[in-house]
Amino acid sequence: MLRDITIGQYYAVESPIHRLDPRVKLAGTLLYIVSLFVAEGIICYLLAAVFLGLVVRLSKVPLKYMVRGLKSIVFLLLLSVSFNIFLTEGRVIFQVGFLRITVEGLVIAAFMAVRLILLILGSTLMTLTTTPNNLTDGLEKSLGFLNKIHVPVHDMAMMMSIALRFIPILIEETDKIMKAQMARGADFESGNIIKKAKAMVPLLVPLFVSAFRRASDLAMAMEARCYHGGEGRTKMKPLHYNGRDLMVYGILIVYLAVMIGLRIAMPV
Repeated sequence: MLRDITIGQYYAVESPIHRLDPRVKLAGTLLYIVSLFVAEGIICYLLAAVFLGLVVRLSKVPLKYMVRGLKSIVFLLLLSVSFNIFLTEGRVIFQVGFLRITVEGLVIAAFMAVRLILLILGSTLMTLTTTPNNLTDGLEKSLGFLNKIHVPVHDMAMMMSIALRFIPILIEETDKIMKAQMARGADFESGNIIKKAKAMVPLLVPLFVSAFRRASDLAMAMEARCYHGGEGRTKMKPLHYNGRDLMVYGILIVYLAVMIGLRIAMPV
């Protein structure tokens, strides 16, 4: 299960998507998320799925590797779908007591499931094709205008970078601790919810201790290197737009315009 978490992971491969400026990928992810909330109807969601499929193909990231990350949101997906199926008013198909399934509920639940899946895949693609350093630089550069109103953009970007870097480290640490505790006789699978929760204590305690220790080591290492924030710091690899990045911006704008046009032309 832990190996199925792909958020924060970077898939190292040479592709046109990997070579894009991180600011383009941040903007593209944001516009894609906006397009999913704009989408209404089968044609809009089909266009969103085709667009994402083309980007995934260009990124050269295996689709099965990305789909594996959906296992971590199965509970959220089922919960959202269930609420929409049983709590939506409309033409009743089946009813048991106060629970009823309606045609409108099934339609909304299906669209909601597709939206969540596409949203997770689109967001995951950004982290899979962008290193944490590039992602931090892109975020800091994109939000640089907020420095004029004294928003600590560099600190926020640094915290995000550190958080992303710690995700795979903590996943690996959790896997090691779990295997060590299972070798000592711990059982994380059997029993009811309460027993499973109690069984997590031998896992969570050493994990938190390890996380705080790593955080302390990182803080001391940053202080030893005289880190005092982003003021006066330069970049080893400054970000610069090229023709390919500008072309992608144009494609994203056209895509969003088409989605909005479809929403207006074919309201449901």
